This record gives sequence, structure tokens and C-alpha cells, in this order.
Amino acid sequence: MRLDKYLKVSRIIKRRTVANEACDAGRVLINGKVARASYEVKVGDMIEIAMGAHPVKAEILSINEYAKKDQAGLMYKIIP
Repeated sequence: MRLDKYLKVSRIIKRRTVANEACDAGRVLINGKVARASYEVKVGDMIEIAMGAHPVKAEILSINEYAKKDQAGLMYKIIP
């Protein structure tokens, strides 16, 4: 699954266009490297998003094409 779509489906970022713009601006890192929106995410990848005052770090636990609101939080684990 593409990175921008994963960020939207998992509800880390609310809209796919916003996720796409964040990737283009270099604010999204995968495993410590700047990632493009077209990057194919894999289970175990570490995502870092630098938007706002608090950067978010998360580990990908699962990849689902569609996720309901209550299941979206199970797709990743926030790392403090």
C-alpha cells in the first residue's frame, strides 16, 4: 500500500491530500529516510511525521485496505 493511502486509512493523517503534501515537503520519514508518497509500506516500518509542535513516531503493525474507525488504531503503535 502506498504511504499516503496508509496514513489516511490508519487515520494518522485525516486526508490523503494532506498526507501527500507532507511527504512532498519532506516531513515524513520511513526508517530514518525521507519518503515519497508512493513508497510501499511494509509491516515493521517505522514512520516519523514532523507536523506541528510534537513529532509522531509509529511502527506499522498491519496493513488493511479499509479500516473502520475502531480498527484504525490497531494498524500502528505509537512510540514515545
